[in-house]
Amino acid sequence: HDIVLLDLKMKGIDGIETLQQLKKKSPDTYILMMTAYGTVETAVKAMKLGAADFLLKPISPDTLEYKLSHISQFIKLRTENEQMRQDLSNSFHNIIGKSKIMKNVFELISSVADARSTVLITGPSGTGKEMVARAIHYLSNRQAGSFIKLNCAALPENLVEAELFGYEKGAFTDAKKMTRGRFELADGGTLLLDEISEMPSNLQAKLLRVIQEREFERIGSSETIAVDVRLVATSNRNLKEYIAQGKFREDLYFRLNVIPIVLPPLNERLEDIPLLVNHFIEKYNKENKKAIEGIDNDAMSLLISYHWPGNVRELENLIERAVVTSASKILNED
Repeated sequence: HDIVLLDLKMKGIDGIETLQQLKKKSPDTYILMMTAYGTVETAVKAMKLGAADFLLKPISPDTLEYKLSHISQFIKLRTENEQMRQDLSNSFHNIIGKSKIMKNVFELISSVADARSTVLITGPSGTGKEMVARAIHYLSNRQAGSFIKLNCAALPENLVEAELFGYEKGAFTDAKKMTRGRFELADGGTLLLDEISEMPSNLQAKLLRVIQEREFERIGSSETIAVDVRLVATSNRNLKEYIAQGKFREDLYFRLNVIPIVLPPLNERLEDIPLLVNHFIEKYNKENKKAIEGIDNDAMSLLISYHWPGNVRELENLIERAVVTSASKILNED
């Protein structure tokens, strides 16, 4: 954004006409009108046509310096605000992206957030499936409720049922007190079942029943508990292949896959890499009290040409390491 000092009286074309043409071609340009023949009417007309200020000659250097400094600060602030707005438009509940494929994902999340229907989020590891699940919860009318997560692959098979449904005191050897399961804790909110493909076969039927009937019993109890839970599941496996191999119930798959959201690998959204890199530099600058200012073009070209088997998570880990270890203000190939 430029600043123009424009005289009112000039040969050939007057300042008012020049002002109109400048504002037409470059609406964001700041124009300071100057004249020795000022009237209130002329000043008002110039300001209405978009002049930033109207100065009477002779103008002292101090006055001019003050005016230019004031406008420069204003321009700086406006540029920062525009950048913030741009950053926000490319960020959706901490999910970064401006590519068409990610914009479509953002629109889908917004449109289904308030529904009670189950959501199945699929995509390779490291693509941000849990972040999408959280966005669905916090955009929904359940946002005041709890967001509860269970990673089906992180627990031994015999513990998954206890974690899901809870248990009564004495239900098994280590059951020292009554404990609520994830379904009860998520009542009125959202339950994320991460890596649903690893759900033990014997529990898949029980899960199907809870989805259909919205009720269950704790282990060791005959009392039926009704719950209002929005279920979101994620998988980086091909569940149709698991069904064909007899590892996953087809009826459960159809119950989960009411609203499918497919996240792309990073190598299918390369135009998002510069945005992601800047986001992670800012994040890890704050966390590590660093002041990395950016990344050079050669290093950025390398990142864009890489195939990213670990997706966004791999990129984040790389940038975190680079921010922490870099001796330079600008990240480079080294």
